[in-house]
Amino acid sequence: MAETWLVVGLGNPGPKYSGNRHNVGQMVLDELAGRVGGTFSSHRSRAMVLEGRLGIGGPRVVLAKPLTYMNESGGPVSAAAKFYGISPDHVVAVHDELDIPFDTVRLKLGGGEGGHNGLRDISKALGTKDYYRVRVGVGRPPGRMDAADFVLRDFSPAERKDLAFVLGEGADAVELLVREGLLAAQQKHHPAKA
Repeated sequence: MAETWLVVGLGNPGPKYSGNRHNVGQMVLDELAGRVGGTFSSHRSRAMVLEGRLGIGGPRVVLAKPLTYMNESGGPVSAAAKFYGISPDHVVAVHDELDIPFDTVRLKLGGGEGGHNGLRDISKALGTKDYYRVRVGVGRPPGRMDAADFVLRDFSPAERKDLAFVLGEGADAVELLVREGLLAAQQKHHPAKA
C-alpha cells in the first residue's frame, strides 16, 4: 500500500490574516486542494483537513491547515499525524521563509527552524526536526522593519501580481516531493549555481 503524506500549510486562522505573508503556506494548500479536488472540513486534530490523491494514481495525501495560531502549529500537526498513522518522515510543512527572496521556493529535510516559531513548535510536538519543509520565500523586511510586523502584512500590490505563479510553484514542489522524492524536487526548484 502506498504511504500517506501529511502536508501542512502554516499560517494564522481567520480572514484578518488570510492575505499575510505568514499565511503563504495555507495559500499553497488552497492551490493543492484545487488539484486534489475537494474542500477542507473540520477535523478533531484542530485543523481543516482534505484527504485525497495528487493526480490519478498519485500519492495519497492529507492536506491540513491548523486552526491554531502559527506558534501553536505543533499540536494539530502531531494530532493529525497520529490520527492518520503518518510518521515524521512523511510530514511536509509548507511555510513562509524570510531568508530567501520572494518568488523563490526551496525544499529541505530537517535542519534548523531559522527563528520560525511555527516550525519550532512542530519540531517540539513531533519530537524531531526530521520532516520535510517547502520554504516559500517572502524576502527580508525593508529598512528597519521588524520581521514579525513584516510577515503579518499582506503581500504588496507588486508581489500580488506574481503570487499565483509563486503559489503554483510551491504546489508543484510539494507534488514533486511526494511523487519522486526530495532530490528530484530540489533539482527542479533549486537553480544550478553558475
